[in-house]
Amino acid sequence: MLFIQYPKCSTCQKAKKWLDAHNIPYTERHIVENNPSYAELEQWHKKSGLPLRKFFNTSGLLYKDMHLKDQLPAMSKEEQLKLLATNGMLVKRPLLISQDGILVGFKESDWAEKLL
Repeated sequence: MLFIQYPKCSTCQKAKKWLDAHNIPYTERHIVENNPSYAELEQWHKKSGLPLRKFFNTSGLLYKDMHLKDQLPAMSKEEQLKLLATNGMLVKRPLLISQDGILVGFKESDWAEKLL
C-alpha cells in the first residue's frame, strides 16, 4: 500500500498512527517532495469512482489563494488533473493507494471498513 502524506498535516499524522496501530504495512511518500503526476492522478481518479473535486485540498491555503472554488466548475477534467499535478499542496491528503482501491482523506470509520 502506498500512503501519500504531508508530514506536518495533523490528519496525515492521525492516519499514520491508525495504520501503525492496526499493523497495516505501507510505503510512505511525501506529497510535496514527490508530487503525484498527471498519469497517477488520472489513474487514481478512475479507480476511486469519486468526483475529481474530492481530490482537491479545499481547506488548503493554496486552494483558497488561487480562488479555485470559483474556477474549478469551468475547468475541464484534463485541466483539473494538470493543475493537481503542479503542486502536492493542492491534493487532498492523505491518500492511501492499494490494489483494492483508493482512500482520499482520513475518516477512521471508512478506513476501518475498507482495511480491517
